[in-house]
Amino acid sequence: MAKPLKIILSIIAAMVLLLIVAVFILPFVINPNDFKPEIIAAVKDKTGRELALDGELKLSLFPWAGISTEKIALSNAPGFQDRPFVTIEEGNIGIRLLPLLSKKVEISHIVLKNALLNLARNKQGLTNWDDLTASAPKSSSAAVADKTDVQPVPERTTFSIGGMTIENARINWDDLKNEKHIEITDLNLNADKFVFDEPANIVASMSALKSGSTSSHAIKLNTELTVNEKLDAFALRRSDLQVTSSGEAIPSQSLTTALVIADAALDLNQQTAKIHGLQLKSGDVSLAAAEMTGTSIKDKPSFQGPVTIAPFSPAKVMQQLAITLPAMQDANALSKLSAQTDLTATGDSADLQNLTLTLDDTRIKGAISIKSFAESIINFNLDIDALDVDRYLSPRNKASKPIASPAVLLAGGLSALPVETLRKLSADGTVTVEKLKVNDLAMQHVRINLSSKNGVFTTQQAVQQFYQGSYSGNLHMDTRGDKPALAINEKIDHVQIEPLLKDYRGEAPISGIVNASAQLQGQGRKTKELKTSLNGQLSFMFKDSALKGFNLQKIIDEGKALIKGSALPSDNKNEQTLFSEMTGTATIANGLIQNNDLAAKSSKLRVDGKGNVNLNSEAVDYKIDAKLLDANAAEPEQVKGAVAINVAGTLDKPLYTIDLESLLTDKNKAKVEKLINKIDKKIGPGLGNLLKGILK
Repeated sequence: MAKPLKIILSIIAAMVLLLIVAVFILPFVINPNDFKPEIIAAVKDKTGRELALDGELKLSLFPWAGISTEKIALSNAPGFQDRPFVTIEEGNIGIRLLPLLSKKVEISHIVLKNALLNLARNKQGLTNWDDLTASAPKSSSAAVADKTDVQPVPERTTFSIGGMTIENARINWDDLKNEKHIEITDLNLNADKFVFDEPANIVASMSALKSGSTSSHAIKLNTELTVNEKLDAFALRRSDLQVTSSGEAIPSQSLTTALVIADAALDLNQQTAKIHGLQLKSGDVSLAAAEMTGTSIKDKPSFQGPVTIAPFSPAKVMQQLAITLPAMQDANALSKLSAQTDLTATGDSADLQNLTLTLDDTRIKGAISIKSFAESIINFNLDIDALDVDRYLSPRNKASKPIASPAVLLAGGLSALPVETLRKLSADGTVTVEKLKVNDLAMQHVRINLSSKNGVFTTQQAVQQFYQGSYSGNLHMDTRGDKPALAINEKIDHVQIEPLLKDYRGEAPISGIVNASAQLQGQGRKTKELKTSLNGQLSFMFKDSALKGFNLQKIIDEGKALIKGSALPSDNKNEQTLFSEMTGTATIANGLIQNNDLAAKSSKLRVDGKGNVNLNSEAVDYKIDAKLLDANAAEPEQVKGAVAINVAGTLDKPLYTIDLESLLTDKNKAKVEKLINKIDKKIGPGLGNLLKGILK
């Protein structure tokens, strides 16, 4: 607003000049309107603009010499819209006569009514007032003064205004470069006595409306303004600015934002600004800056200084803004947020150094640099002490949670962002977390490196302490196509699987130490699409493990006892099968996991397995062959008994059935076959066929 203010003051100064001239020539003329052509020509000569004086010019002498005008219009700059740059429907100005003799210009009061100022910037960045504020070129024909000549110093002319009133003015701002249009209406201003380099109290109010927006903004300003004679240095004291926004998009139809500044100084010549005691409050959010400095104010404004955001409740603010708060596992989540940082900001960038942010019980330190808002270029380096992500997630039953690794969780978080945002984002940074909890998984010493450019994301993540083991992985996500494409590589070393599964699913069907790796590829925007397209390889090795819920050795023994007619072994509430080692690999093709080489062993058992799991339907089709070794046999690996178990159902509810035929030895099979044949002869083949089917 500095340049429009300078323009308005220049117009007022021209009116004062007209008044002074009119006062001295008044005795020699009859009608001041006779000088309209000369006035119009003078304005044309000085500005290159056309001045229209449509109404009457009226002079008065007592008690003040004064001039009043009707409609005045100044034409626009060449190349801009064919409408006046400024129009004033009515103006009044008065001046004391006697002080003029001592070169003192004392104006009683200035009144401007129904003024309209049309400001514009074209696509090249030029404004329609650049020609008015440009410095006049020096005349090439001017004589060069002798350096030894002593030039007389002209006596200074003092200037003061008893007061100023602007009533019902309007300002139109057309920014073709940034495609913005702002209309300011009902602009009213009252100013006390104004003297250069002395403070003047100003009270102003206006309404603003941005094109394409249904919200309007009522603005009120109270300040103490000091301006130098060159109109290139401004100082503000005790400034209070209030903006009340209203409209359908504003919660409760109204929101008031208040800005208070103790002191501010603007030097257009040096292009610097200094601000002290800044406080910004909007609703329950309060921001404070003890001292801010600005540089390159006219060319590329940049402000620097420490900023503090006082503690507030994000949940409460969201409710005030009519934003629906999602259901979260912790009802007290988002109850406190505060921040401190050293800020450097321009119109298209923000650099936050020495950042300290507190969210609920989490403390975050580091730096964030947004190099370009328009191009979404972001660099960051953040250290987090402890973060429980589950507090902010929707409630979920552990038993129904799908299996998800850290990389899959990270990919899910990225996929939740709009794809257009992901394609534009250019980010590079590191996040470290001392303690992290996600989906009930506890991790310590977490490090995530993220890089994105042109819609391609890559991450490297590592967990130094992951259930007494470690985790490492990387993610590649390409959002440039119709469907995002994912590639994941992950590895866990020496991880205790039992506490991990208990935290994640609430129960652990297996215990032991596991080493595993996965290389997966898929594409899609939703989980179902990713499952259908998933391809890759898996490998695993369990050591000193136990499969809980059944005892293979007992199953074999019970089967043999049942066939022989012996008494069954006693039941055990904590059934499990121990293995010293269990290994296997699997391939994934379009969401179907196929494993053909499961191998497990213990001192008494040898187990082989093969089958598949369909991730789309979660259906299981798997077969386990178990052999019980004879510890007293003369030959090693001699089989004492065997059993085959078929696994069906789903991942959540697997069904186990025993192949009874696998429990029979060749000798017992012959006895059973003989018995069935006798039954067939006495009763018929139907019952015999049924028994044969059961034994299969």
